[in-house]
Amino acid sequence: MSQSEYVYHRVVVWLVLLILALPLVATLLYALATRWGASMLPDGLTLKWMVQLWNDPRFLLALGRSLLLCFGALLLSLLLVLPAMFVIAYYFPKLDGVMNILILLPFAVPPVVSSVGLLQLYSAPPLMLTGTPWILIGCYFTLALPFIYRAIANNMQAINLRELVDAAHLLGASTWQAACLVVLPNLRKGATIALLLSFSFLIGEFVFANLLVGTRYETLQVYLYNVRNSSGHFSSALVIAYFLVVLLVTWLANTLNRTRG
Repeated sequence: MSQSEYVYHRVVVWLVLLILALPLVATLLYALATRWGASMLPDGLTLKWMVQLWNDPRFLLALGRSLLLCFGALLLSLLLVLPAMFVIAYYFPKLDGVMNILILLPFAVPPVVSSVGLLQLYSAPPLMLTGTPWILIGCYFTLALPFIYRAIANNMQAINLRELVDAAHLLGASTWQAACLVVLPNLRKGATIALLLSFSFLIGEFVFANLLVGTRYETLQVYLYNVRNSSGHFSSALVIAYFLVVLLVTWLANTLNRTRG
């Protein structure tokens, strides 16, 4: 690559990053503004709205609930999906085509439509889950499944899972030992990408949380919806806090991944 091409590519990358960052910077400025009217820039800056947000117990509870739901759904997804994917990839590779169709179902059925069916199923005995976090964990599991399955399936194809397990068998390892000690460490990067994608999507989920649980177990997005008629500066501070939480979780995951690598 010539010097001019290198400079051109850097300029394009920085231009794209600037375009993507502009809405976030504008939101941050509005969250820090004392008043922003007809002028191009705010009249002044203050941390009042940020301090008010982080001192709000309702916000802290909503944030904690959202994190608990996301981590619970992701943990459930890994515990159920990883063993199933290993069995499919090693013993029944022809089922991969069927799974590729099944994982599209959460996107084929709109959340509003599936919420109506879930309300009918789980609003009466024996499983009265409506209004509880358990129904959201189940819904979030189905939403995270396509991201987790596709990312880890691509990773399994890249490491030649069958050859890896067969080589472990030649060295005296059982299938269980090969899966846990050989295959699983090689899926670390794929699993990290899948978890980060799923977490970013789940923490912003609103339809299921609002229709199935609402204020009975208020999540971050439901809280944002309920305070929408308050100050715009406060809502902007909430959006920035939401972005910082996602950024912090992403940074921690990448740091742990590099440390273990």
